[in-house]
Amino acid sequence: MPRYKVELEYDGTNLIGWQENLDGPSVQSIMMDAIEKLSGVRPTVFGAGRTDAGVHAVAMTAHFDLVKDYDADTVMRALNFYLANQPVSVLNCEIVDENFSARFSCIKRHYKYVILNRSASPVLEKNRVWWIPQKLDIDAMRDAAKKLLGKHDFTSLRATNCQAKSPIKTLDQLDITVSGDKIIFELSARSFLHHMVRNIVGTLVEIGLGKPYDIDEILNAKNRKFAGPTAPASGLYFIRADYPTNDQMAYI
Repeated sequence: MPRYKVELEYDGTNLIGWQENLDGPSVQSIMMDAIEKLSGVRPTVFGAGRTDAGVHAVAMTAHFDLVKDYDADTVMRALNFYLANQPVSVLNCEIVDENFSARFSCIKRHYKYVILNRSASPVLEKNRVWWIPQKLDIDAMRDAAKKLLGKHDFTSLRATNCQAKSPIKTLDQLDITVSGDKIIFELSARSFLHHMVRNIVGTLVEIGLGKPYDIDEILNAKNRKFAGPTAPASGLYFIRADYPTNDQMAYI
């Protein structure tokens, strides 16, 4: 039974997120529908991450198994044919070892969050950025962001209903750059807690607006009420997932 690894691009604006349920269209259900049309079988599609409603992806890695043996190019072209009217597209497809898991084999996940910081509201980028008309203090946000790097208990910066067994995560990257009227946050870690990225961005924005939030106090409190609000889903993008090379696999 061949296993296929795919990279997906999607616009999450009108989706309920990655996970399939009865509340509406999801990335997972759309992919499973397309695969069923191709193969006659409806396999489960496993993703590198479970993005929320409204969150987008530049290259989300996923995998699934098929009973019939198709070459990767045929699968990619067929799926994109059935996805033609959907907000999901297959960017790449390859056959991988049966031990590969889009979720559990992943060694790092990368996200981007985009703020449009100008007085005029977005038209062309509506639902793809967080519009903030007030001027933000970039230096204050950067100084606060440095304190979030490394290994911490992120209880204060995860959703109250987060089901992760441990709140301790290691944040490897949190860069804030300015490009024209956009402020871009780039975050990388092996894994993230539910709403962790959006809560980090929401808290840093409060600091950028001059609110009296202290990162050390937030982390030490281990209480969601001590951090800032959850940033809107519209500005968040899953960028990519990293996997070990063959040489690295020998040491894992």
